[in-house]
Amino acid sequence: MKIISVECLVLDEEYPYVILHTDEGITGFGECFRCAPYVSKIAVETIFAPLVIGRSPFDSEEIWDDMLKAGGVAGPTGALLTAAAGVDIALWDLKGKALETPIYNLIGGKRRDKIKVYASSLAQDMPPDVEARRVAHFRDQGYSAYKMHSAVPGKLDDPGDLTIETVTAIRKEVGYDVDVLVDVNGAYSVHHAIEIGRQLQDLGVFHYEEPVHVRNLEGLATIADALDMPVASGENAFTRWDHLKLIREGRPDIVQPDVVKVGGITEFLKIEAVLSAHAATMTIHNTQPYGSTAAHAHLLAPSNNFPYAQEYNIETVGIRDNDSIIDTPYTVEDGFIRIPDGPGLGLDYNIDRMRQRSSDRPSKTTNVWDNMQ
Repeated sequence: MKIISVECLVLDEEYPYVILHTDEGITGFGECFRCAPYVSKIAVETIFAPLVIGRSPFDSEEIWDDMLKAGGVAGPTGALLTAAAGVDIALWDLKGKALETPIYNLIGGKRRDKIKVYASSLAQDMPPDVEARRVAHFRDQGYSAYKMHSAVPGKLDDPGDLTIETVTAIRKEVGYDVDVLVDVNGAYSVHHAIEIGRQLQDLGVFHYEEPVHVRNLEGLATIADALDMPVASGENAFTRWDHLKLIREGRPDIVQPDVVKVGGITEFLKIEAVLSAHAATMTIHNTQPYGSTAAHAHLLAPSNNFPYAQEYNIETVGIRDNDSIIDTPYTVEDGFIRIPDGPGLGLDYNIDRMRQRSSDRPSKTTNVWDNMQ
């Protein structure tokens, strides 16, 4: 089997998908991270497509190494790896389809049929009482945990931050029946992060995510040492070397790799091996409902290294909630999402619907903060 052509479709001007076509008529689908989708599209079409055309999907390890080398001279590793992720996931989808087996069987089998997920809210402008009622709604839908994205995007120690007020309102509304996770996307200085963190741990917050800038590893370590509550980070680490540096210098209690940011399944497996060898506790970062969620499900299927509920985006997502791009529903039921059992990723993408929703360039300028979570 050889790859004969590569497509990269940007759906709804936000979600980049890589589609690999083969000479045997089997098609592989992969998803890139949604931030800077047109950068990913250009990278796939101009840098990575020449590396995969004419090759077998079973050469995925060598192809990944070639993509990493190409990325090293073509631009920032993070930007290029989010594009490479779509190619790599599509290669694994092809391998599973060619062998007529789910991806999880290619990486160790399946210990479980479903994965517990938490409700991840990406909204950052809700009044505390409104968000508290939202938590109660998702509790009633079967979720046992809820992540809020608080603080003021792009600001540092902004006085308009309502993080404490919101968590207090949530506790008043639902008590301690729901685990609360707080992600501030690096909006605090070290001293303010510790001040807020002490109040959050008094409110029983489950984890405190990215309290300071993602490159301030010394500050992260200071905060982690000062608090009893788990501190989480990792969505902005890309390679196995980035993750090793993170746990050595930043010392977060929980590390959060994301398959569509780290370059796909191939590198995710190496990152998990590095982190588990250093006894790190892991949970995934995941804000995309189909390719990313399914790839994570396959990765977690054989693993005992992810003990907590995993992230799932509860906001309206057009490719899922408005004329879905897959023909068989793949959604959360009572706080769990199933591990797909079909060949490859196990998702039946509707390629005609995807092409109809794709665009070659954005029709408007988007705010980068909309895509940062």
